[in-house]
Amino acid sequence: MLIDQKAFHIKELDYIIRCAQLEDAQALSDLRLQLDGETENFDREQGEAFIDQAGFEQLIQQDTASPKNLCLVAVVGDQIVGYSRCEGSPLKRLAHKVTFGVGVRKAFWGYGIGKALLQVSIDWADANGVRKMALEVLETNEKAIQLYEKWGFTVEGILKNDKCLADGKYYHTIIMGRWQP
Repeated sequence: MLIDQKAFHIKELDYIIRCAQLEDAQALSDLRLQLDGETENFDREQGEAFIDQAGFEQLIQQDTASPKNLCLVAVVGDQIVGYSRCEGSPLKRLAHKVTFGVGVRKAFWGYGIGKALLQVSIDWADANGVRKMALEVLETNEKAIQLYEKWGFTVEGILKNDKCLADGKYYHTIIMGRWQP
């Protein structure tokens, strides 16, 4: 699905949030690889489950064609510094819901980019009859949890000892959801 782009200005940084386009595919592949190496908040280690340019082109085409999907990018100047994705299901029993994920380059944390991606995604979901947004977040990602709670997400469950991080310890994954009656 497509939406109009939105401009933001926070702490002297100008950026836009817009739908991903086919020409973004290589930049998204590079960004995802970089993000996986910057933090342990994702499921993957750097290089795992790699998606190349062709894979992102296919993903962008699918998301653009589907009224249940939304793929957004955050752009500073001419570089993509973040992304988010809402993915719905073609199954009738799950047609009311999307799963949400977001990632922002560490160098751009603190500028509200993750919040803006979330805000635009929620606005899209509400405008398109999505009743539930669901996400998973690592228990140590306290800033993200606080942000999600601020936007109406609540804890729906905990997957105990779900991820083993580089320190060799196991961490819980928190399942959160936002219900729009």
